[in-house]
Amino acid sequence: MTTLTNLQPAPVIDETARLLTEHYVFPEIAEQVADLLRRRLAEGAYDVDGAEELARLVTADLQSVNDDKHLRLKYHADPVSPGEGAATLESIRRDFDTSLGGAPRVELLDGGVAVVKLAPMLFPLDWTAEPLTAALTLDSRARALIVDLRDNRGGDPDTVAFVCSHLLDERTHLNTMYWRSGDRTEQSWSLPHVPGARFGGSKPLYVLSSDRTFSAAEELAYDLQQLGRAVVVGEPTRGGAHPCKGWTVHPHLEATVPTGRAINPVSGTNWEGTGVQPDVPCPAAKSLDQAHELALARLVG
Repeated sequence: MTTLTNLQPAPVIDETARLLTEHYVFPEIAEQVADLLRRRLAEGAYDVDGAEELARLVTADLQSVNDDKHLRLKYHADPVSPGEGAATLESIRRDFDTSLGGAPRVELLDGGVAVVKLAPMLFPLDWTAEPLTAALTLDSRARALIVDLRDNRGGDPDTVAFVCSHLLDERTHLNTMYWRSGDRTEQSWSLPHVPGARFGGSKPLYVLSSDRTFSAAEELAYDLQQLGRAVVVGEPTRGGAHPCKGWTVHPHLEATVPTGRAINPVSGTNWEGTGVQPDVPCPAAKSLDQAHELALARLVG
């Protein structure tokens, strides 16, 4: 554990507060939270035994105003690089290398229903395009498809668009991001062409969700649900719709600050705080069987 002989809380809090006020997508809330951090620092609330405990306390305070689950001070057991986003990239690279590139399961169930598990993340597209193409091309021949996002904690919006592109027939407006920087919006569309074969936009499609499904994985479920393309089966998701960037504020600590928010072109809103609500609610552990039964019934019908 990193002790306070190596960690002084004041510089960490000062830098985290600065990042908040400069980058957080909601400037007024950023000021409130930054003031709270400085007040708590002055009260001695952060005089703790190590970086991991400091991360826990600061994260609770960061999320106390509007419960933004992307707003965090993350602890890393191993020292991380100081570059912007470096801490996250280093940690997820290990996950990528041990998860078959983010598609650890492809299986054909009875009745020609395929399952593809996308976990533990939707990795950066330049990493994961090849394994996802392989998995989705294999699934393209199925009569129905179940996309399992129950253990997916988020990732890259470009990868969301890439997966959606395999599940639609025509180029489609998926999402819009508002970015505080430049006070601008940026649309996300499915791709006109994909490598490999498409599953397409007409065969039955189901998405499995749980209370662990988060961030970009929620966007994937929400986009497909709002388009009427997929039936979401399982539990409400965690409710994080604000893409974030990470800055190393200490060798073992990374501040993640949301810099934008999602605006769905169908609903005009997003899943922040509420989660994606399943079309067919059931315990996550039973959702695969439930989706399989729904697919078989639809194929017979």
